[in-house]
Amino acid sequence: MIDLGVVAGEASGDLLGGHFVAALKHSHPQLRAAGIAGPRLVEAGVAAIYPSEKLAVNGYVEVLRHLPELLWIRSRITRHFLRERPRVFVGIDAPDFNFTLEGTLKAAGIPTVHFVSPSIWAWRPERIHRIRQAVSHMLVVFPFEEALYREAGIPVTYVGHPLADVIPLEPDESAARAMLGLTEGPIIALLPGSRLSEVARHAGLMLDAAAIIRRRHPDARFVLPAATPAAAQRVREAQRGIDLPLQVLAGQSHTALAACDVALVASGTASLETALFKKPMVITYRVPALTAYLMRRKALLPWIGLPNILARDWIVPERVQEAATAENLARDALAWLDDDPRRAAVIERFRDLHLALRQGAGARIAEAVSSYLEARP
Repeated sequence: MIDLGVVAGEASGDLLGGHFVAALKHSHPQLRAAGIAGPRLVEAGVAAIYPSEKLAVNGYVEVLRHLPELLWIRSRITRHFLRERPRVFVGIDAPDFNFTLEGTLKAAGIPTVHFVSPSIWAWRPERIHRIRQAVSHMLVVFPFEEALYREAGIPVTYVGHPLADVIPLEPDESAARAMLGLTEGPIIALLPGSRLSEVARHAGLMLDAAAIIRRRHPDARFVLPAATPAAAQRVREAQRGIDLPLQVLAGQSHTALAACDVALVASGTASLETALFKKPMVITYRVPALTAYLMRRKALLPWIGLPNILARDWIVPERVQEAATAENLARDALAWLDDDPRRAAVIERFRDLHLALRQGAGARIAEAVSSYLEARP
């Protein structure tokens, strides 16, 4: 029998899950956990039945393409947890995969905790009804989310964001630059995303923008943290024919963000990490045209980037779909480099955001989940 069943989707879920399980192990050092896990969760002690990268699919078109495999995996992992009957199941992100799984487990008497609310405040608000059926307890990472769940009658705890606890309030830029061997000139971080599909859509775009930036700043240097060796290979393929002083890093996204002056970032958790490192950024994203059309019809907010959503303001530029051109990204990045007062102002806003999200998430997570772990022998 296992104590904790867990399913984390893609790199960001694995990262948050690693902090989650590490926090639980402080109060439950003998914790036995298994499920769908990436390297961070495995490092924290979770036995991986399937790798998290299997769930790294987003958008209507992409999900349809991988649907048979996703359904097969969900069927197998559901049977596994029904047989093993963990004391509690925790779904980390991956809402479309996890809510169906959680609903089945909850109906079978296994408590279900979901960590990281889907963005019902941005699009598809009707999911709140499905969540009520599937989830015993929701753990949210943004303060405004708590009231949404309380109003819907769903047990909820605001835990803050684990990354806000891990990332220092004052990152050591000099040490990060020294680690990368970059001591002079502006440094631009390129973060095209963790999924291979994101890298395929964004790496070439960002590299083209970097080439334009370099024409204005010949001393500029570029760093691109690749989540996997396969992602790094995609980047190298996209770079062919583009002469750039580029370091493709094996992971090390936090080092890249600590070192940089400006970042070009694919929308997602990386944009929040960039804000926590107090770095001006340009947020971008591209999806297939049909996916974009369907998502726009359901959108509730004018922003897609977490820093703008949390600020309820256009504090950093967003270049999405047709506006996601190399020229636009380069122009926006150069505007940050050339405007010191604007840079200073956004850094202060990011510092306020960091303080609001720094809530000691580990202790709050452990307290919320411990009651389920201790409920029965």
